[in-house]
Amino acid sequence: MMSSNFKIPTKVITGVKTRWSYANVWDPKSINGGNPKYSVSLIIPKSDTKTVEKIQAAIQAAYEEGYSKLKGNSKYVPALKVLKTPLRDGDEERPDDPAYANSYFINANSATAPGIVDIDRQPILDRSEVYSGVYGRASINFYAFNSNGNKGIACGLNNLQKISDGEPLGGKSRAEDDFATEDDEDFLS
Repeated sequence: MMSSNFKIPTKVITGVKTRWSYANVWDPKSINGGNPKYSVSLIIPKSDTKTVEKIQAAIQAAYEEGYSKLKGNSKYVPALKVLKTPLRDGDEERPDDPAYANSYFINANSATAPGIVDIDRQPILDRSEVYSGVYGRASINFYAFNSNGNKGIACGLNNLQKISDGEPLGGKSRAEDDFATEDDEDFLS
C-alpha cells in the first residue's frame, strides 16, 4: 500500500471556494459527436492563490512527465507557454459572465463517473444536490496530450466534494427555491 503522504505531482485537490459550473457529473455528454464524457467547469477565485499555485505546479509536472508524448515525431518539445493549457482566465475569456469575474477556470472531464460526496464524505445520491453554482472541492489531474496535431495539457476529473450551496448558474432556478416562499395565501384562497 502506498503511504498516504506520497504526493502525485500532477494531481490537485482544489480549495473549498471552487465553484462548479456546466456540471455534467451525473450523465456523460457527447461534445461534437465525441465519446460521451462527464465534465465540470471549475471556477477558482484568483484570491485562492494556494489552489492556483498547486495547479500551475501540476501543469508544469504534467508537461515534464509528458515530454516524449509532446515531442512526438518533432525535433523539439514546444515551450509550455505556447501549448494549450487548461488554466484559463475568466476575466479575459468570459468578460460578460459575472460568475467568472476575478477567477480562473478549468474544464475537467472524464470518461468514467466521478465520485461525488458531501462535506462529511458521504456519497450524494440526490441529483438535485449537485448543480451549476454549488461550491466544493474537486480532485483533478493534469496530463499531456498530442493528438491530430493538437498538443497541450488537459485536465482529468477524478472526484468531487460538495461543500455548500450557491446561487444556481445558468438561470435555471431549483424547485426547492421556487417553492420555498411562505407566501401561499393566494394559493389557498
